[in-house]
Amino acid sequence: MTNLYNVLIRPLVTEKSSYQSGKLGQYVFVVADEATRTTVKDAIETLFDVTVARVNILNAPAKRGRRTRARLMLVRRSAFKKAIITLAEGSKPLEIF
Repeated sequence: MTNLYNVLIRPLVTEKSSYQSGKLGQYVFVVADEATRTTVKDAIETLFDVTVARVNILNAPAKRGRRTRARLMLVRRSAFKKAIITLAEGSKPLEIF
């Protein structure tokens, strides 16, 4: 990672993350594999001009699934790292959500 713009890859929008952003003030991002809590916190605070209270990082494992027609064909989704960011009280919500 060379700069803060390479830390965040994309926001992760699911039903659970929509609930977290609406009610709890938590936002979920897919981050680079080399990202740490401090680099994610610095990137969020710099890019979105908010105060971050907490950063949790999870390594989501790879998953295998089967195609419906060709049952022998296995499909593999790669593993990724995600960060759950909790904003401080009184911070404005992020515009992307």
